[in-house]
Amino acid sequence: MNKQKFIPSLIIVILLALAAYWFEESGQSVRAPSTGGSEVVQLVFPSDRYPETAEHIQDAIRNGESAICTINRGDAEENRKESLKGVPTKKGYDRDEWPMAMCEEGGAGADIEYITPADNRGAGSWVGNQLEGYADGTRVEFMFK
Repeated sequence: MNKQKFIPSLIIVILLALAAYWFEESGQSVRAPSTGGSEVVQLVFPSDRYPETAEHIQDAIRNGESAICTINRGDAEENRKESLKGVPTKKGYDRDEWPMAMCEEGGAGADIEYITPADNRGAGSWVGNQLEGYADGTRVEFMFK
């Protein structure tokens, strides 16, 4: 790679790393669940940062989908396959699912919406980071500010 291409690429990588760090540090945190197994963790989703995803989730909930996501990471791949079955890809868009594939409630019958990749993938990464310390079986209620 020549020097003219390397420096701008390096600057972009550094800016992306700084942005990721800043977003992670300023993100909303999840309240830790109490010891009761039936407790629901409330996750305040940043609608201002991921507006398309937030609108999709809220619309899906208003249309009857669950606001609760029971974490079940082991079935995520199969749930994604089932929820997206028969939904064609669309150039320039991701297919966003609600409930998410990592949710026990996800899979066949999930609500699908075309979302720009930056919004969808940013939201997915944000949710994954927020829920990283929670075990499968944890129930999470999505809230919106």
